[in-house]
Amino acid sequence: MYKLFLKRFLDFTLSLIGLIVLSPIFIIITILLFFSNNGKPFFFQKRPGLHEKIFSIIKFKTMNDKKDAQGNLLSDKERLTKVGSFVRKTSLDEIPQLINVLKGDMSLIGPRPLLPEYLPLYNETQKQRHNVRPGITGWAQVNGRNAISWQQKFKYDVYYVENYTFLLDMKIVFLTIKKVFVSEGISQKGQATMEPFKGNLKK
Repeated sequence: MYKLFLKRFLDFTLSLIGLIVLSPIFIIITILLFFSNNGKPFFFQKRPGLHEKIFSIIKFKTMNDKKDAQGNLLSDKERLTKVGSFVRKTSLDEIPQLINVLKGDMSLIGPRPLLPEYLPLYNETQKQRHNVRPGITGWAQVNGRNAISWQQKFKYDVYYVENYTFLLDMKIVFLTIKKVFVSEGISQKGQATMEPFKGNLKK
């Protein structure tokens, strides 16, 4: 019952309530990032969702578009704005994804949606992360987020796909709240987020 109906019902209901309750914060952050990012408060990017179907994820834009002398974007760490750093540290950059949840692109809880170019790099086990809707938070996020390796992250994702229940989702919700308050695992050392996934090392 939970997997077939209740999870999606809760996703829609809770994301709608969340958008209404958080609307004042949503508006304030939008205004701050509008001025911080030259009129671009939102970040849109293609991501693979359920069964690898591509959708556009919506997030608050925490990095500017500054480039070097050759016209290449500077590193994530160099482009992260002061406002963006606060928004990311408090996980407020995830709020617009509630719109993705309403649309059915995402779930509140599930494996984080990654980049389309990673799809050919997954092994058969890692591909299972796309057997459920991607989430705003997930089992990997409460077990290290960006501070763990890609391989460990995918192990957590596949574990969730194979074992998710209402009780596990509630556990992830409470652990997510804890992580937000202590700001753990936001980035890898020397990175604003995490190094790109380059595939599985072959022996």
